[in-house]
Amino acid sequence: MVHSVELLFDHGTEKAVGRMWDDLLTAGIRSLATHRSPSNRPHVTLSVAESMDDSVDDALCALLDRLPMPCVLGAPTLFGGGRTVTLVRMLVPSQNLLGLHADVHRVCLPHMSGGPLPHTEPGQWTPHVTLARRVPPDQLATAVMQPGMFGDISATAVALRHWDGNNRVVHPIG
Repeated sequence: MVHSVELLFDHGTEKAVGRMWDDLLTAGIRSLATHRSPSNRPHVTLSVAESMDDSVDDALCALLDRLPMPCVLGAPTLFGGGRTVTLVRMLVPSQNLLGLHADVHRVCLPHMSGGPLPHTEPGQWTPHVTLARRVPPDQLATAVMQPGMFGDISATAVALRHWDGNNRVVHPIG
């Protein structure tokens, strides 16, 4: 498993993403609405590593003064290819968001024994909120035509958390 540091949203943003998850599910597309874990909530992953020691939690507290942060959920995008794809909404990469991401990366580095996974490093990271995984090609048109899929959504990022995937534990920051 892996560890990650994630950016969480306010209630209104979570409801908007939850509606998209529900609309996809109603249309027959297996969305994150089917993921019943208590840790499942809309988020943007900022950093991922094979391991991260728990002392990262205290170190990340220094970044909490950057929140709340206004942001924008933008266009739908597809990741992957082949037999299935992942459907996401992009988080528009504002200067504030990119700065927070770079600072999270810097703070996390000393707490990662093997370093971050490359796709989360500054300059390689694609900020997004996942809507549905393993979407087959024959469902893509239906997926992207769901209500609320297009048009920017004003959002507010309000918190950070550390997900310990090895122990399946969420550590709220602060």
